[in-house]
Amino acid sequence: MEDFLRVAKEAAKRGGDIHKRFFKRDIKTKTKGREYDLLTEADLEAEKAIVGVIKKRCAGHNILAEENVYEKTDSVYTWVIDPLDGTNNFANNMPIFCSSVGLAKEGEVILGAVYDVMRDELFWAAKGEGAFMNGKEIEVSSSGTLTSSILITGFYYNRGREMERTLKRIKEFLSNGILGIRRLGSAALDLCYIACGRASGFWECELSPWDFAAGKILVEEAGGNITDSEGRPLTLKNSSVVASNGKIHEDMLEIINGAF
Repeated sequence: MEDFLRVAKEAAKRGGDIHKRFFKRDIKTKTKGREYDLLTEADLEAEKAIVGVIKKRCAGHNILAEENVYEKTDSVYTWVIDPLDGTNNFANNMPIFCSSVGLAKEGEVILGAVYDVMRDELFWAAKGEGAFMNGKEIEVSSSGTLTSSILITGFYYNRGREMERTLKRIKEFLSNGILGIRRLGSAALDLCYIACGRASGFWECELSPWDFAAGKILVEEAGGNITDSEGRPLTLKNSSVVASNGKIHEDMLEIINGAF
C-alpha cells in the first residue's frame, strides 16, 4: 500500500507541475462536444505525465482516465485519473483546479491523492490509514445540523433536467437555514474540502468516476460519509454523489430526494 501511495502522490504532483507550467499562458483550448465542456493542452499533457509515472512504477495495471482510453489488462488494480479537474476554471485563469489520482482494487478505491498546485496542498488517503493534507492528519467538520453547515454543489454538463433539480435543491437547502452554498468548479477539490472540514456537505447530480475516486477515500478516511443520492455505495461508474461529515448525511439525503 505504501509503495502505491507514493506513486499516487508523485503522479498527482507531476500533474500539478504541468498545470503550473501552462497556467495563465496563451494555450490551445477546444470543446468536447459541448461548448461549455473545455479541453486544454494542459489536460492532455498532465494526463500524459501522470500516466507516464504509473506505467513506469506499476506496469500492467489498468488505467481509467478522463481524456484517453487505455488498453485493458487482467490486473486487479485500476488507476482512476482526472489530470485536470476544473478545466473551465483553469482556462479562464481562475486558480481553483487540481490533479486527482485514485487506485482501486477489484473495483474498490483503496487510496488516492489530489494536488492543488496553486495552494501547494497535497491531499492523500489510504484505506485504514487516515487522511492527510501536506503531512497533517485531517478530519471532517463537527457541524451537527444543517443550520451550522456550509455546503458545496456543482453543475454537471447536463443543462436540462439535472440542472433544474440542482436549482430546486439549492432553494430547499437555503430555505432550511444553512450557512451558505459554494460552487467551486472542481469536484475533486470539493471532496477534499469536505475531508478537511472546510465545508460539511457536498452534492452533485452526476459525476464521472475520475471526478470522485480519490476524493471518496479521502472523505471516508477523514471520518465522513459518501454515497449516491439514494444512499447507496459508489462504484466506478457515473453517479450522483453526496458527501458529508456523516452527521448531516441523512438530512441532506432527505432534502435532495424531496426537492422535486
